[in-house]
Amino acid sequence: MTSRLLQRSLGSPDYDGIRQALRDDTSTPVISVRGLEVRVSVLPLFTHDGRQAVRVSSTQPLTHTLVDADSASGSDVTLLVPEVDAPRELTLECRDDAGVVGSAQVTVTPQRKWSVFVVHHSHLDIGYTDPQGTVLRHHLDYLDAALRLAEETSSWPDDAKFRWSVESSMPALKWLDARPPEMVEAFAARAREGVIEVTALPFQLHTEACSTEELHRQLRFTSRLKDRYGFATTSAMHTDVPGAVVGLVDALSAHGVRYLAAAHNWAGRSVPYLHGGDKLTRPFRWRAPSGNEVIVWFTDTPHGMAYMEGNTVGLTDSFELADDLLPRYLSALATRGYPYGPGTFGWQGPDAPKEPYELDVLHLRVQGAHADNAGPSIVPASIARRWNEQWAYPRLRSAANKDFFEHVEEHYLDRLSVHEGDWTDWWADGLGSGARPLGYVRRAQSALRVAETLHTLAGEDATEQIDAAYDKVALFNEHTWGAANPWEDAEEAGDSGGLQWTRKSSGAYQAQDDASDLLHAATRRFAAALTGGGDERGTGGALAAFAVFNPGTRARTDVVRAFLPRDVVGVDVPIALVDARTGRTLPHHEELVDPVDWPTRPIGRHVHAVVEDIPGYGYARLDVVPGQTQAPEPVELGLDGVIENEFYRVAYDVREGYVSSIFDKRAGRELVNGEAAAGFGQYVYDQYATAPHFNHMSGHVGAHDRTLLGDRAIGRNAVITKVQRTAVGEKLVVELRAKGVDWLRTTIELHDGVPRVDLTYQLAKQGTPSKEAVFLAFPFAAGQATAWELTGGVGGPDVSRVPGSAEYMLPIRHWIAFEDSELTIAWATLEAPLVQLGTIHMPYAPFPPTLDQEDGTVYSWALNNIWDTNFPAQQQGETTFRYAVTSESGTEGRRLGAAVASGLTEPFVGALIDDGPAATETYVSVDHPDVLVTSLGRSGDERVVRLQSLAAEPVEATVTLPGLRSARGLDVVDESVKVRLPACGVAVVWGTCA
Repeated sequence: MTSRLLQRSLGSPDYDGIRQALRDDTSTPVISVRGLEVRVSVLPLFTHDGRQAVRVSSTQPLTHTLVDADSASGSDVTLLVPEVDAPRELTLECRDDAGVVGSAQVTVTPQRKWSVFVVHHSHLDIGYTDPQGTVLRHHLDYLDAALRLAEETSSWPDDAKFRWSVESSMPALKWLDARPPEMVEAFAARAREGVIEVTALPFQLHTEACSTEELHRQLRFTSRLKDRYGFATTSAMHTDVPGAVVGLVDALSAHGVRYLAAAHNWAGRSVPYLHGGDKLTRPFRWRAPSGNEVIVWFTDTPHGMAYMEGNTVGLTDSFELADDLLPRYLSALATRGYPYGPGTFGWQGPDAPKEPYELDVLHLRVQGAHADNAGPSIVPASIARRWNEQWAYPRLRSAANKDFFEHVEEHYLDRLSVHEGDWTDWWADGLGSGARPLGYVRRAQSALRVAETLHTLAGEDATEQIDAAYDKVALFNEHTWGAANPWEDAEEAGDSGGLQWTRKSSGAYQAQDDASDLLHAATRRFAAALTGGGDERGTGGALAAFAVFNPGTRARTDVVRAFLPRDVVGVDVPIALVDARTGRTLPHHEELVDPVDWPTRPIGRHVHAVVEDIPGYGYARLDVVPGQTQAPEPVELGLDGVIENEFYRVAYDVREGYVSSIFDKRAGRELVNGEAAAGFGQYVYDQYATAPHFNHMSGHVGAHDRTLLGDRAIGRNAVITKVQRTAVGEKLVVELRAKGVDWLRTTIELHDGVPRVDLTYQLAKQGTPSKEAVFLAFPFAAGQATAWELTGGVGGPDVSRVPGSAEYMLPIRHWIAFEDSELTIAWATLEAPLVQLGTIHMPYAPFPPTLDQEDGTVYSWALNNIWDTNFPAQQQGETTFRYAVTSESGTEGRRLGAAVASGLTEPFVGALIDDGPAATETYVSVDHPDVLVTSLGRSGDERVVRLQSLAAEPVEATVTLPGLRSARGLDVVDESVKVRLPACGVAVVWGTCA
């Protein structure tokens, strides 16, 4: 009794409720008398002898007769009539023992003859239902079972044979490495036959958390499967996560994957049907700006239950239930579409009707049980076998994922709609629930590109180690960030939140450590490779030297921070830094690592200097020579809150707790909108009036105004703790008090000769289950943002997006640009990818704004704990967020965005060298201003140059590598090759150098 009471009182619509709604919506009441009701459904069911079905249900057993056609007795009966090709009127008579209860006219209409591809898989949550290791071991067991079931049904009719689609390939790769050779060969044989299919994505990713290189590397195993086991990977499955980045299309295409089955779980937080999603046809062709495209099947269930579609209509339960529900579901899809409204899983809101489904072929996912991480079952195949014996149509085929797409491609390709652009993920807000480890992962993504490049230049092939580190990064970006009940700390099942998050977050920290280790080693190897490689050191006898490497594509002036150990040059020895290219002495600042303060760290001095015009993917040599005096100590400036360099004057308003002015001296223009609702760099803390520790609470809450905004606070009581002038620039440090944090520190830096404002926010907080969010506001005196960086693309207000994409937030990579006729402004972020443009929205569907729209304002959504399941319920500790701002007249926004982000993501590397190489050297260059070199790699004797275009149209670029002798498929002229890149696309040059 108690469990029934709870089930009826709480939770989302259950299967019984959904199924009854389906029955009611697909039947028509034709007789109602004395409390008795008779309903009729004309369904797309055809027998092998050419008859079609009419289902009749009554609230008590009756004899139901379609006059001159068929008769049967019971409460739910199927009557058969000759197939019609035009509407036909028949009379239905219903009798009980006393005689005719009633009669009605029934119109029998022509029905579609459906082909239903039943795709059996298990949705991989690495965690959620159990600790991660337990889940993965279970999935390996599932592959054992799948192999057995394939053998057991090998003699069945082809359409009924058990087939299994490995939704996420990671378990298959682990399985192939862990099973004896005879089992591996049996598996490979079944895969070659198409009975078992390994799909392309290793696990289900929050793709917007991935870098472009990371996405491509996660598909590298597809060639291994083909080369080692003889089967190709042509399809992918993207499950649960309601959205994916546009770069996924290019990544899949680059690895020969043509098909994508997407199953979006709305979970009450996603309202795509209010943002054009009701117009998203299926299947469709998803096209990237590059012109690459994949055919997408979008599992758009009537209740937003994604990959549970087949389970909903009984295909994992019994033939009888499927026989009842599946024809009704097909009828509804063909005739009325499904409204997205009060019946939608977890959402109570306005209806948004969808047009009926057009085709007579359906991709229908099924799992072995009504749960994530469910194992394989013989039931779906058994149902298909019995079904096809009883019914001619719908025809059920137990299918691999690719089978459906090959059928669609052959028969319907020209009828499919084309949709372009990003498919913005509705769950991306969850990334803010793990802000600290996410920041570490994003730093690792940048460090790995530089580490691979420096290893390559040192003549080392670090591909294996780099790939392994990227795999750890991607595992953190996998979509399961916590247990079903993440606030619990049990040892198993869905309450193992503490264990799951410990492993998840430790993977992020390990990935960052691995990236740092690789960069550390690469820097030393690069330095060693330069030793003895060039001219003499600067005159006067250098004490040491640094090769300052610029890992960005464009030449730039920026600050380098390098360590000079005590055992190389004593800390009491005055030094000067000389640019070996010009002989000019550079001002520098020193920070001593004192053995009294830091006995556990290498002793020496950190040397800071601004180095001008270092070529992209090249270095400049700085000689360390004896100095006349020790480097000057920092000069303490006044506490008026103003710092400046030759490009900007920045003023901080202590009373208000934000930056009041960033004045561009070159343009003579103020960058800050002083009339905005929030101050520039202002800390904004929101608390919400929703209860914690309720699974899927956010999916049961509708926010149509600011009622659920329990409190909003800002940083106050600002105190300037440091204003300094050093030899390389000026710095201002402010500490504030604020709700939600133990302390908050803002650091603003301007470096001499560098046209960029650097802002660092450090905060420390205690964990709280109360629903909260932290925003940092950046109101620019500008109009609407014109462009922003996405994974594998560039977004903008006029750039196409897939209908139904999330609109209230943006998960960007690193930069946003604002352009007008006089000035371009660019803003960049390192650790925090989530932004809201112009306002702060309520974090509950349908996400209404809480402030009037201000087009020039960027709200960085630094952290939150809005989710009640799957993401951490709270977060704590010290966390750092870094941002940068620049401005320039006459510069295209995409280019300036990439430039300002480079200062955050590609800092100069100072490699301590033992001998004097050439004063400068460039290792690769590209002549097109919209084409970036993302990294250099090695493959045997070849050098690999990875390129990405920011341009909205195809471009041709000349890539130059000193010593280039040959390149795959390209003509080499004067150590250069011409490369065509598609719009916002990628390309790779494989070259052999002397």
